[in-house]
Amino acid sequence: MSRIEQQLRERFGARLQIAAPLAELTSFRIGGPADLLLEVENDDELRAAMSAAWRERTPAFCLGAGTNLLISDLGVRGLVIRLGAGLAQLEFDGVHVRAGAAAQFGALVYEAVERGLAGLEFGEGIPGSVGGGLVMNAGAFGGEIARVVRNVHGVTERGESIVLTGADVNFSYRRTDLPPRFVITRVDFELECGNRDQLRARVAELRARRAARQPRGLPNAGSVFKNPPGNFAGRLLEQAGLKGARLGAAAFSSEHANFIVNLGGARAEDVRGLIDLARTRVEKQSGVALEAEVRMVGEWR
Repeated sequence: MSRIEQQLRERFGARLQIAAPLAELTSFRIGGPADLLLEVENDDELRAAMSAAWRERTPAFCLGAGTNLLISDLGVRGLVIRLGAGLAQLEFDGVHVRAGAAAQFGALVYEAVERGLAGLEFGEGIPGSVGGGLVMNAGAFGGEIARVVRNVHGVTERGESIVLTGADVNFSYRRTDLPPRFVITRVDFELECGNRDQLRARVAELRARRAARQPRGLPNAGSVFKNPPGNFAGRLLEQAGLKGARLGAAAFSSEHANFIVNLGGARAEDVRGLIDLARTRVEKQSGVALEAEVRMVGEWR
């Protein structure tokens, strides 16, 4: 038994899993095992896990809701941490919202709209957690999370709790500038008062727009590439003839070219192969270097 395993076993007992499968914890349904997997329920537990990993020089990675990422077929070395229900609470105080990082982003949008609070309608249909949405500065239909964030609470790689302001995060398009291996535990939002019926109508409109153009029923990780300035990744991919292109059991969606879907039993290497093919073909045809929105995690060949 390794030192890190022994320390975590003493604190968390059977909650610590060894060689734990990760595929079913991701929206892609793809990926190998984690050396160690632990679900934590509060800040204290997260600090204990992160500090133990730091002391033992063990890589630590927070999995979140498992969207917007591709886990290697070989799995993830070190410690993978998931945030449990104790870190998924939503608290409302007027226009101020305290959202646990593990809360579903869609649940936050719904609760805000039902209280007549405006600023998060763009998030209707965005998969994943509040923490994941913050990390990628989630946005759509002209809105983004950066505009409504006040503070970000989390734990550093050394196991220390810190609070960052929205300015500290340094948001940019689909990106944030956070400390290395920083794990978000809570995000504080400041919204605006709005008309609940109008907000509901706006959300219904965006839901219909998503349903009309995004694939349904097959595992995927959302948009594969970021939209380049002044253009759309999906358009460039379709122009390059990639709509429906297949490698193994992975394929670019026939509904929207900027989605890769798992047709059943796809491997991470299949998906990565399609990503590499798309980058090469689009750059050759249009001169645009596509940047991946999907994050690749784990040990790769």
